[in-house]
Amino acid sequence: MTIAAVQSNPTPAILPGSGGMRGAFSDLFWRRPKLLLLLMLLPPLLWLGIVYIGSLFALLLQSFFSIDEFSGLINREFTLKTYGDLFQAANLDIILRTVTMAALVTLASAVIAFPIAYYAARYARGRWKALFYLGVMLPLWSSYLVKIYAWKLILAKEGILTWLLAKLNLLWLLDGWLSLPVVGGNSLSVSFTGTFIVFVYVWLPFMILPVQAALERVPGNLVEASSDLGASPGQTFRNVLFPLALPGIVAGSIFTFSLTLGDYIIPQIIGTSRLFIGQAVYSQQGTAGNIPLAAAFTVVPIVIMGFYLWGAKRMGAFDAL
Repeated sequence: MTIAAVQSNPTPAILPGSGGMRGAFSDLFWRRPKLLLLLMLLPPLLWLGIVYIGSLFALLLQSFFSIDEFSGLINREFTLKTYGDLFQAANLDIILRTVTMAALVTLASAVIAFPIAYYAARYARGRWKALFYLGVMLPLWSSYLVKIYAWKLILAKEGILTWLLAKLNLLWLLDGWLSLPVVGGNSLSVSFTGTFIVFVYVWLPFMILPVQAALERVPGNLVEASSDLGASPGQTFRNVLFPLALPGIVAGSIFTFSLTLGDYIIPQIIGTSRLFIGQAVYSQQGTAGNIPLAAAFTVVPIVIMGFYLWGAKRMGAFDAL
């Protein structure tokens, strides 16, 4: 084709618009990509804003009401009396018990998860890496309630754990532990120790994966350089591995801490008569009918996690999610 022919039949820089309604919308979205983005985000934003944030706002509003002690009816006048009730000895004990359990579960999960995640990040390759992910994720594929009831059978007096300790002549150790105040009970299935064990088992995968992702970002030559410079394995862990893996640990702790803080099923099935926050919310809005106090109890984990997420963000934890 000659230059003259090309000049006589120039190709238009902008193609003509498509025909029909579909073509009109396609042209509109092509010219205004922000409009397309808005339409794509509108349904989830409406769901988040109306259903989730709206329900939280309604809950927060209920916490500023109070219950009439004589009639049992809700007094819909703005007051901080219900929040003051949280500082009563019984309610404060529930909050402290729940926060303590969440902190202990988070700490134990981090200690157990770190060596598993370190092996997966540094040594597992190919099929072993796939086996690692399968082993971590497999417990999450089974029913939550099935896992809890299975542990209730394992930890019962007639369970396999008691049978194993009896075979090893260590039943005296279990009896001595169960005789301790606070952590003990009639059996592991109705004790704080059993609640702690099940919490750690259920939420452990949520700690392993972020820690493993953080450790994979640590260059191997940093560990080798630390060793070449004469650092002991303990010094390498304290000064190289742990600081670099800390964002992953904090990211995992967001899951383990928050999930333990709000769970009420595990303490209901495996635990004592002493309540956690989730159980207190359930009993106050159900049995007692004190919706303002139940709402005030639900605000406590929200406030705690708000400060926790603020601290986690400052430590770069969201980079390891």
